[in-house]
Amino acid sequence: MNKRLHTFKYILFDLLGTSVAWFLFHVYRKVVIEPKVFGEFARFDVGINVILGLILLPFFWLFLFYVNGFYKDIYRRSRLKQLGASILANFFGVLIIFFLLLLDDYVASYKNYYQMFLMLFALQFTFTYFPRLIITSATIRKIRKGIIGFPTIIVGDDERALELYNDITNQPKLGGNRIIGFVSTGFRDELSLNGITPHLGTYSTLRDIIQEHNVEEVLIAIENSDNKVISRITNDLIGLDVIVKAIPSLYDMLTGRVKMTAIFGTPLIQVSFDLMPMWQQKLKLLFDFTFSLLALIVFSPLILVISLIIKITSKGPVLFKQERIGRYGKPFILYKFRSMYTNAEANGPALSSKDDDRITPIGRFLRKTRLDEIPNFYNVIKGDMSLVGPRPERLFFIEQIVEKAPHYLHLQKVKPGITSWGQVKYGYAENVDQMVQRLKFDLLYIENMTLFVDFKILIYTLITVFRGKGV
Repeated sequence: MNKRLHTFKYILFDLLGTSVAWFLFHVYRKVVIEPKVFGEFARFDVGINVILGLILLPFFWLFLFYVNGFYKDIYRRSRLKQLGASILANFFGVLIIFFLLLLDDYVASYKNYYQMFLMLFALQFTFTYFPRLIITSATIRKIRKGIIGFPTIIVGDDERALELYNDITNQPKLGGNRIIGFVSTGFRDELSLNGITPHLGTYSTLRDIIQEHNVEEVLIAIENSDNKVISRITNDLIGLDVIVKAIPSLYDMLTGRVKMTAIFGTPLIQVSFDLMPMWQQKLKLLFDFTFSLLALIVFSPLILVISLIIKITSKGPVLFKQERIGRYGKPFILYKFRSMYTNAEANGPALSSKDDDRITPIGRFLRKTRLDEIPNFYNVIKGDMSLVGPRPERLFFIEQIVEKAPHYLHLQKVKPGITSWGQVKYGYAENVDQMVQRLKFDLLYIENMTLFVDFKILIYTLITVFRGKGV
């Protein structure tokens, strides 16, 4: 089971399909549309624009398909969902091409515009969807025959876990789940799956078990009353490349949260750790990288000036480097312009305050205008940070925050940012209690993450900078 090779098949046929569709559309324009304008002796040729289209447009389509998640979870495709996604992606792609490239075509009647739009959509859809359908159908057949399977573990040790195991192993058509063992909660002496499938350990070591056995799916079969256990398990799974499904409660079924899955016997809820739709995640990533790269280029003269002033006015390096905690609890090195005297934390970690005498005169100006954070753009380009997200903190302070507010760890679901809703609404924190107070704004952000909210925060940040309300 080679995921890269399988993904390459989709990409290759998308490239070929979009090229064929564009060439045939060019033929249609020359044979059907242009004779209505220029007469029956309209010249048929393949010019440089057509050749450029054959080379460049397929990569536009690849980007569009990538943003829409077409190359993610390639072994778990629903043909019905794939049909709907293909219609939408091709429609919007054709709409973009139509307004950028085709709207200035000479036509005999406005009806020709509708004809061209429909023809391009029909060709694009036909030559991309049907090869994709053939590949997906072949993959589904291999899954049902057991040729392709996903290493799966069951978390649970009571009758629910046994019932789920029996449903999976006895279903008439295989769903791809290869049960390699189960993980117990550690609260029972008698384990329902003992002797049936290997006992891999307890849920406290679940993360290590997943990594050791290359697990791809985790099925949670625990009583809904065990909320603390379920919460602990789902938090431990954040950041791992695994699919998580859980047996729903009756309430979940009545409220419509249960969706159909590949397992026919027991209905399951798929737990999603994505806080934004896939296409928004990809656009956010692209915007972060592009904006940060442009910012470093545009600010390069200012960066040089600030560097010289820092070097002249105080001893020490121009850049301040410090370890911070990023997404999924992974440490990274944060870069800023140095705004304090060297050895400012000789007595241990300490947060800065408004009248902090450790801050240099130029550092006070840089903090007030937030120019000290320009090097953060380098962190964004590296992938450690985003433009918008909760500000990254040091482990020393995170441990203190978690003691007072354990839900702080939810912030680690997302990349830390140069600016945040907490920073806009609350400002910089001078102590741990203020950090806890600011936390509610950052939690509100991650529960309502959209590109629109990001842009709103960026605008508020610019207003703050221009008013000089930094710290």
